[in-house]
Amino acid sequence: MFVDSVRTKVIAGAGGMGCRSFRREKYVPHGGPNGGDGGNGGDVIFEATSKLTTLMDFRYRQLWKGERGVHGKGSNMHGKNSAPTIVPVPCGTLIKDMETEELLCDLVEEGQQFIAARGGKGGKGNARFVSSTNRAPDFAEKGEPGEEMEYRLELKLIAEVGLVGLPNAGKSTLLSSISAANPKIANYPFTTLSPNLGVVTISDYRTLTVADIPGIIEGAAEGKGLGHDFLRHIERTRVLLFVVDTGDEDPLETLATLENELAEHSALFAERPRYIAFNKLDVTENRERFEELKNSQKQVYGISAATGDGVEPLLEELWQAVDRVKKEEAGIEVPEPEHEYLYEAPFSVEEENGVYIVEGRRILRAIRMTDFENKQAVRHLQDVLEGMGLYKALKRLRVEPGATVRIGEFEMEYQPDS
Repeated sequence: MFVDSVRTKVIAGAGGMGCRSFRREKYVPHGGPNGGDGGNGGDVIFEATSKLTTLMDFRYRQLWKGERGVHGKGSNMHGKNSAPTIVPVPCGTLIKDMETEELLCDLVEEGQQFIAARGGKGGKGNARFVSSTNRAPDFAEKGEPGEEMEYRLELKLIAEVGLVGLPNAGKSTLLSSISAANPKIANYPFTTLSPNLGVVTISDYRTLTVADIPGIIEGAAEGKGLGHDFLRHIERTRVLLFVVDTGDEDPLETLATLENELAEHSALFAERPRYIAFNKLDVTENRERFEELKNSQKQVYGISAATGDGVEPLLEELWQAVDRVKKEEAGIEVPEPEHEYLYEAPFSVEEENGVYIVEGRRILRAIRMTDFENKQAVRHLQDVLEGMGLYKALKRLRVEPGATVRIGEFEMEYQPDS
């Protein structure tokens, strides 16, 4: 369950009680005071951690208490101060006063802390009160109660790249294919009901954090659909990636809708670098349509999240964009890139004299690297071809069963699954 807004109460630990005690010595009436001080109560501290991505723990536990300080003892034995109670929260948590809604702290970095409630001070033992006029004080202090506070915690996910798109644009498929994230994927709208965060590993040990935000619809900034609840999670992203289904009725109108909803929600988005990924190019008709769309906007890429084609150069460009933003934030001037990556289709299919000829660098490489005398290798190749979307493409082209399909020097008889 994804929880990004909760109400919570914290009570810091009370201080330990000071001790009222006297020495017991022979021939010393009443002895002298030797009561020790009580220990300080433990603070309650919110600490940001990247190990959490939701405030779900606060849904089931709304009260957090600090430890009480240890009481003082006789013989001038002071009580131990209690250690603070550390309450982990996800990086990106906003801490607001419950009554005034005033923002008190924004926990962004790993290990960043906010003292939510301070522990009470330990009471002084009676030995502390000896004076020239009071040689045998017969009292000690109680421990100070710890602070009691109420807060509202709100989470804004921290990601370098935010995926923005209509429901079923393929954002979850893209995130699952480039990272270890496991978002729900299905062929109906609003499959994703909560933001998902994934870490993408690129060559040379480089990484990107990518957030998949639930589908935005027209009117999301006014509260329609799911976008109103989750648009704030895109605010922290350094780069925006608009994922558009190339098969939409009007992809450019879809893009305009997304841009408008972001602008309605916050003016911050106008400053964000943005890239456009026209998705689902494993469909032949969409590839043809992409040729018409690719020059309509700047920084446009064609991809297939399902097969992974076109994704690699897009990730490289996103990393470069994030790196430029980071350096600009640090005050370092960075020259604009002198080249741009172009989409490379995974394959093309043409019919010639009844033979369907498949061409494409990646698919040819898969064929050439296969040992056709090894049955397991051949089975793996079948999986690779299926993953690239070849069989789906042949089915859409209405290729008849038994037709010959040629890939490089390899020929096979097309037999679709019944």
